[in-house]
Amino acid sequence: MTTQLYTHDIFVEHLTPEGHPERPDRMRAVARALSDEAFDGLDRHTTEAADDRHFLLAHPEAYVDGIRDMVPEEGSVRVDPDTTMSPKSWECLRHAAGGGLAAVDAVFAKQADNAFVVARPPGHHAEKVTAMGFCLINTAAVMARYAQQKHGVERVAIVDWDVHHGNGTQDIFYEDPSVLYASTHQMPLFPGSGAKQETGVGNIHNAPLSPGMGGTDFRAAFRERVLPALDNFQPDLLIISAGFDAHHRDPLANINLEEDDFDWATGKLMDSAARYSDNRLVSLLEGGYDLKGLADSCATHVRRLMSG
Repeated sequence: MTTQLYTHDIFVEHLTPEGHPERPDRMRAVARALSDEAFDGLDRHTTEAADDRHFLLAHPEAYVDGIRDMVPEEGSVRVDPDTTMSPKSWECLRHAAGGGLAAVDAVFAKQADNAFVVARPPGHHAEKVTAMGFCLINTAAVMARYAQQKHGVERVAIVDWDVHHGNGTQDIFYEDPSVLYASTHQMPLFPGSGAKQETGVGNIHNAPLSPGMGGTDFRAAFRERVLPALDNFQPDLLIISAGFDAHHRDPLANINLEEDDFDWATGKLMDSAARYSDNRLVSLLEGGYDLKGLADSCATHVRRLMSG
């Protein structure tokens, strides 16, 4: 099975304030983990910048223009209390989208069975017209819309196992039956959304987890809500919003997953992709703020993607 990796050195140049959990060292930690000889078989690619127009697939033009116009020439600017931009942030956003779109193209061209995009800033909290939670542009949403526009797919599924609910992705697709959004996440926790009764037009499937839960509960949520939803939907493409902050080491939440849980979930989603989408699966890094937990979990995730 061919697995592609998309990343770029520019992602360390999205600078955040000292002590901020979404920091450049996240990229360095993942890069070190994936430099191990176990990953020599990865088909590695350097991201290219997407055109700004691709952001319009998920966000209104006025919003995109407003975010771009906020980028400072030096120093940093706060978009909200948690979300900042530095001079290279816009280029990082363009490269994150560029990696995601290239990965989508690759799986449809059968150049790869699956792909992992290692980029920052994350995106799943970015709503149609609101940046928040470290997120500015919703890359997963851009990828889904791009697959529909360029490749003519009818159904895209986004599965989000970040410990924080992807309110942005839910917001963008809440009334769109052509995109399924399924999420496991801690609740209560930022951003406060993600209740089971938030169902959109039958395309939203939330599986909240209580603080202190671990792998048994996570796997049960997958079996009872996420996997049946995929079976009913039968997507043409599966996108993973792969945050690794449900790891037991992570400082921003209280879910106690191990690397084996991410390995298991990756395998289950690969099984779904094999059944319904000719293996087409693209995974996109979201959160994960303990460097060891992030690195070890990413390595486990990619090892499973490569395993076939």
